[in-house]
Amino acid sequence: MKTLVRGGTVYDGTGAESFTADVLIEDGIITAVEPGISADSAEIIEAAGYAVTPGFIDGHRHCDIAPLTRDDFGDAELAQGITATVAGNCGLAPVPSSETSRLEMYDFLEPVTGPIPREISFGSYSEYKTAIAKAGLPLHMGFMAGAGAIKTAVKGFVSSPYTAEEITKAAAYVDEAMQAGALGVSLGIMYQPEIFSTAEEIAAVIRPAAPYNGILCTHIRGEGDSLAESVQEVIRIAAMAEMRLNVSHFKATGIRNWRSTIYRAIECIEDARAKGQPVTADFYPYDGGSSTMLSLVPPTVLADGNKAMLERLLTPEGKKHLVREIYRDHPGWDNMVTSIGWDRILISSVTLPEHAAYSGKTVSKLADELGYSDPAEFAAELLAAEHGKTGVIVLSMAQEDIDDIARLPWTALISDALYGGGDNPHPRHYGAFPKFLREYVMERRILSMEAAVHKMTAMTADRMGIRNRGRIQPGFRGDVLVFNPDKFTDTATYTVPKKLSRGMEWVLLEGRTVWHGEKQNGKKEGKILSL
Repeated sequence: MKTLVRGGTVYDGTGAESFTADVLIEDGIITAVEPGISADSAEIIEAAGYAVTPGFIDGHRHCDIAPLTRDDFGDAELAQGITATVAGNCGLAPVPSSETSRLEMYDFLEPVTGPIPREISFGSYSEYKTAIAKAGLPLHMGFMAGAGAIKTAVKGFVSSPYTAEEITKAAAYVDEAMQAGALGVSLGIMYQPEIFSTAEEIAAVIRPAAPYNGILCTHIRGEGDSLAESVQEVIRIAAMAEMRLNVSHFKATGIRNWRSTIYRAIECIEDARAKGQPVTADFYPYDGGSSTMLSLVPPTVLADGNKAMLERLLTPEGKKHLVREIYRDHPGWDNMVTSIGWDRILISSVTLPEHAAYSGKTVSKLADELGYSDPAEFAAELLAAEHGKTGVIVLSMAQEDIDDIARLPWTALISDALYGGGDNPHPRHYGAFPKFLREYVMERRILSMEAAVHKMTAMTADRMGIRNRGRIQPGFRGDVLVFNPDKFTDTATYTVPKKLSRGMEWVLLEGRTVWHGEKQNGKKEGKILSL
């Protein structure tokens, strides 16, 4: 099969200056990039007046089970030009699963991945990979080995340290994942049960990924007051494990940390890079993040696991204990509630129909409407009623910090999209990539188009070990986008988030059209990506 994209302005993904050329794709491979290509029997896409770029690569989405559970998977992604994505981030994944902790893990994951059918169980990464491939993919998909999921499979949601025998078992899971094609290992040191792990434990568990040249992607322990120390911790972990490091969704949270803390963290990374350690980061183009409401709960309340904590919340004393702890300082743990306040924390997803009206409202507003004297009391009761499955959006960042992160030569763009459902998901699920081009390039001129496209394509491909994608050059796979940068735009907002982006004219996966006329054509051309 031949496809000729003719006469467009080519941004080749490398960051080099754009140029006008034709792009010929034959049997899925780019074979020529030059003006005036003649190709008999080729499908012609007239691209004069359009940008032609590599397909965007989102190195951080939580779409782990979306191919199995969501009929609309691919709509939000392809509308943004995302042709490849990576799941299994932040240490969170549905695999491996242990019968003793599987259902508790599924409940914990629900605000992040969406509901996981109870009959689904993946004992190994090979089983997971086979199931995802069999479902059919509208875009390419790679995966990380989630260290939090591994620890849960080995130990459950407990605070006790790994034993030597458990480290051996956990490390074997990492090795099995890498053999099955994982791109690396992800950490979620902010989340249970990894929040109770030491740097030495983590390094011992993940070390088997090093011979495969897998990358270590980390949701660090703290992104606010302890940001610099948390960055230093993962730099040390990566050095001990002899792995390349990427700091996930790099940012500084908490009003008191704006325009200050991020620069100490940048200095930590640049010092490590100057010494030869491969350290990078990624970011999303919004001033608010998204997570599970359990991330607001101090580790002192979680020491014996989610299930026990949620049961205690059903008692007056258990609720009082959480309310007391949530307003205390906890060394080594960033308290989002005290750093930004309840009026900057929005409910994004709930599971119970009687709570549907909560979505999109702040915790402080809901507490006031429902007659609570303290928003923490409302939060405690909501957590208990929802069995910990509530999702939140936290408006925690300064735009100036994000701009400076975007300018760094070693930061790539991601979405960090959650699939937890609800009526008020974070708009990044639907709009991160066009928002970046619209706002940071076309409107505010933070970056050139060439630099921005590089952060969305080749930079991520090279970092994640995704071979032969992310560039418009002969020999690379023909994942190609055609769009008008003046018309390509996000439409999702914090108040109306479930809206597809507009203006993506053509999306090609290995030369085959999968998106045109603002919709998917139903073709499942995606592949599983492996190292």
